Amino acid sequence: MTQKKTVHPYIPNSAPEVKAQMLRDVDASSTEAFYADVPAALRFQGLMDLPEPFLSEYALRRHVEGLLRKNTTTQQVLNFLGAGCYQHHVPAICDEVNQRGEFLTAYAGEPYDDHGRFQSLFEYCSMMGELLEMDVVNVPNYDGFQAAATALRMACRITGRRRVLLAAVLSRDKLSRVRDYLKPEIEIEIVEHDPKTGGMDLKQLEILLKTGSAAVYFENPSYLGCLETHGTEITDLAHKHAALAIVSVDPISLGVLAPPVRYGADIVCGDIQPLGMHMQFGGGQAGFIASQDDEKIVMQYPSRLFGISPTRVPGEYGFGDVAYDRTSFAKREEGKEWVGTAAALWGITAGVYLALMGPQGMKEIGEGILYRTRYAMQEIGKIKGVCTDGFSAPHFKEFVVNFDGTGRKVSELNAALLRKGIFGGKDLSREFPWLGESALVCVTEVHTQEDIDRLVSTLKEVLS
Repeated sequence: MTQKKTVHPYIPNSAPEVKAQMLRDVDASSTEAFYADVPAALRFQGLMDLPEPFLSEYALRRHVEGLLRKNTTTQQVLNFLGAGCYQHHVPAICDEVNQRGEFLTAYAGEPYDDHGRFQSLFEYCSMMGELLEMDVVNVPNYDGFQAAATALRMACRITGRRRVLLAAVLSRDKLSRVRDYLKPEIEIEIVEHDPKTGGMDLKQLEILLKTGSAAVYFENPSYLGCLETHGTEITDLAHKHAALAIVSVDPISLGVLAPPVRYGADIVCGDIQPLGMHMQFGGGQAGFIASQDDEKIVMQYPSRLFGISPTRVPGEYGFGDVAYDRTSFAKREEGKEWVGTAAALWGITAGVYLALMGPQGMKEIGEGILYRTRYAMQEIGKIKGVCTDGFSAPHFKEFVVNFDGTGRKVSELNAALLRKGIFGGKDLSREFPWLGESALVCVTEVHTQEDIDRLVSTLKEVLS
C-alpha cells in the first residue's frame, strides 16, 4: 500500500523526513509495525475515499463557512423550540470569561496548571448551592441526562436496591440515555401520569413503592412544561417506603419556584445550559447534582467536589477536591463510576452568569418567563381548533399545543412556519402518540410580546 506523501499544515510531523526520523528513534520499520497486534481481518486496507486536503488556511476557512451557511439557525429565524436545549440570552461577559486562556486550556485545573480554576468552580458550586438551598454541588458532569442517571445510581448504592421509579412524562431521549446508563443491573419502572394535571399518578406510585425501590425520580417543571404541584406528597410516599426522592429541575426557574429541597428532595439534578450557555448543536450542556451534607450521600458522588481550606500561611485559603479518594481519578477502574472533565468550563460560565444576575436578577428572569408562558398559552389557545389547556397544572417556559381540532399534522405546520421564518414547537407525535398531533412550544426571556404575536398570527395564516 502506497501512501501519498502530503506535508499537511494541520497535522504535526507529517513531513516524510520527520516521520522517518521518528520511526528510526523507536526502531520501527514503518507505521504498520504499530498495528501488528490488530488482526488483518479487522484492519482497513487501502486508502480512504477522502477529498484532497486544503493546504491553504483561507481555502479551508471558506469551505467550512460554506458548510455552515447551509444551516438554518436562530440568528436567521424566530425560534420557539426547546425540549432540553434552550435559547436564553447569554451575557457577553460569560463568553469573555470562559474564553480566557487560564480557563479554556487548563486541563481539569490540576495544581500545576490552576490559575484560578479551582476557586472559580468552588464559587460556582457555592452559588448553585445557594440557589438550590443545598450544601453540596458537584463540579459539572457531561449533561443533565448523565446527571439524572448518576443520581439514580447513587440512590441504588445508598439503599442497596436495584429498582427505580421514573415519571412517565420524560423526554424519550433522556429515558433512552438513562436506560443505557443503568442497565443491566438496575430495573426501571414507569409511573403513569395524571391525565388532568400531567403530574405523577400518586395511586400507582404508592402501589409500585410497596414492592421496594431505591428512588422515585421526577422533573419539575416536567419535559412538557407542567409544574408538579404534588411534590411533597411524592417525596413523602418515597420516604415512607425507604426510597430516595430525586428531582430534576431547571435552574433558571429557581428565582420564582421553590427549590426541590423544600418539598423533600434528597438529591436534585439538572442541566445548567440555561445559565449562560449558547445552543451549540449539542455541545453546550453540563449536568449538576446536589444534596445536603449527608455523608452517606456525599460519599456516593462519583463527581469531583470542591471545597475551601486554610493553608499553612495564616489568613490564606486554598481550593480543591473534597474526599478525592472516592473518585475514579483516585481509584481508576475501582471507582464507583467513571468521571470525565469535559464540562468544567461550563461550570465556570454558569458561575459568571449567577454572579452577574444575583438573586434579584434570577427572580426577574423567572417572572418574565412565567408571564410570557401564560401569554403565549392564552393567545395560541384562542386559535380555532387549537388547544393549550390539555393539562391544568401551571407551566414554566414550555407547554403542549394540540392541533387535532384543525385536522393538520404538526410536521406540516412546522414546515409552513419555517417557510415564513419561524421554528415552531417540537413535534411530539412520535414521542407521545397519545397526545395526538401536538407540539411542545418554548418561550424564554428573549421573546418579546411582538414575537409571540407573530407566532400566533402566522399560525392563523397557515391554518386558514
